[in-house]
Amino acid sequence: MAEAAERLDVLLPAEDVARRVDALADRLAPRLGGGAVGICLLLGGLWFAADLTRALARRETRLAYDALWLSSYGQGRESAGACKVLAGPQQNLAGRRVLIMDDVADTGVSLRQAVQIARNGGAAEVLTAVFARKPAPGARAVEPDDFAWDAPPRFLVGYGMDLGGRYRDLPYVAAVD
Repeated sequence: MAEAAERLDVLLPAEDVARRVDALADRLAPRLGGGAVGICLLLGGLWFAADLTRALARRETRLAYDALWLSSYGQGRESAGACKVLAGPQQNLAGRRVLIMDDVADTGVSLRQAVQIARNGGAAEVLTAVFARKPAPGARAVEPDDFAWDAPPRFLVGYGMDLGGRYRDLPYVAAVD
């Protein structure tokens, strides 16, 4: 039996996504310098992290690329309030600047856990960047250091953000009604 399709309201076309990632790379490149490690939060951050690291490379800022796989949403629309670590970073973080990249910050739970993992790994400095910063329902666990887009308080899909594993592949950002 086929699932009923949700209505998608496109909020940010693909061209606007690319412009915002480039603007973020302009702001981040001077702060990162050489030898930094970029940690992508999987799965949602994959699209953003790939585009951001390429945009940084065009600015002669190259990161050692790594990933951290956390799960806080499962198949639902709300964060569980805690993260399960499914896979940790492989790079040696000791004494290095780390940039944690994720698709969206709403509660800040995933970012808080990722920052703690990087600090426990001995990172000299930890910066966080997300594509979309949504209004927090309450006090956010951690605020991202920078973001590409101040998103509305709607459930977002596309550009890595999903609904039960669907819609991550969209090149634009939409709200699900």
